Amino acid sequence: MKFPIPFAKMSGTGNDFIIIDNRDKIVADDEMKNLAVQACRRGQSVGADGLLLIEDDEEHDFAWRFFNSDGSEAEMCGNAARCAARLAYLDGIAGTQSVFRTIAGPIRASVDGSVVRVQLTKPHSLDPEFTLKLKDDKVYAAGFVDTGVPHTVIILEDSNLESAAVEDLGREIRFHPRFAPAGTNVNFVQITDSANIQVRTYERGVEAETLACGTGVVASVIITTARGLTSPHVLAKTRGGDILGVYLDGSDQDFVDVSLEGEASLVYRAQLTEETIRGG
Repeated sequence: MKFPIPFAKMSGTGNDFIIIDNRDKIVADDEMKNLAVQACRRGQSVGADGLLLIEDDEEHDFAWRFFNSDGSEAEMCGNAARCAARLAYLDGIAGTQSVFRTIAGPIRASVDGSVVRVQLTKPHSLDPEFTLKLKDDKVYAAGFVDTGVPHTVIILEDSNLESAAVEDLGREIRFHPRFAPAGTNVNFVQITDSANIQVRTYERGVEAETLACGTGVVASVIITTARGLTSPHVLAKTRGGDILGVYLDGSDQDFVDVSLEGEASLVYRAQLTEETIRGG
């Protein structure tokens, strides 16, 4: 690595990210995982939910590599995608309309001020409702869909989302044998009405609840809409209090066009020093 490394700290409705312009290969491929682990440590380094590196791409405006705070590389992250698109626009890498490559596939983005809308890859593996038995012998009605990364959705019908055991239940479901070996993200949903829901998410890779999860919000709306509980256009309130808009097009079993919209904020710009990876 070539220190110091310039970076931007961005927040997508509560999900925060370290973003590096890596088109000049400041960070080598074999250094990315360790840098993510070290730089994302809260209280000891910058602190973030993930590390995002923008790279050149022959076919699209740019490509990215995205790593969770535990160093695992993720196929997709909706809120990170919105932050990447906005920073690429601010730094002249792409225009207000862009397409960039992810492991999950190409992502289309539209930037309007601080609001960014991304068209995600086509969701797959939809299973709107099945029963999930946990260690306490309690059985939960769950749904599953892959929105670029795997998501399980639990709709809370008789309990309050605020008091839900998101960390404990989320961790158990995340490692449930049904979702082995990849595991799953876990979303807990409370429906306000057909156009509004509230979502709390336990994120795989972060291994904790985060203030927001874009692909998780989208997965939640897909499941609630497939069950006939919400409309194809839903506003979702995240744990951090921000609102994400989800737009679905297609049938309740085959959503061909899925978009996510919300704020993407540039928090600050700074530099990583060699001490970022000290002890790493």
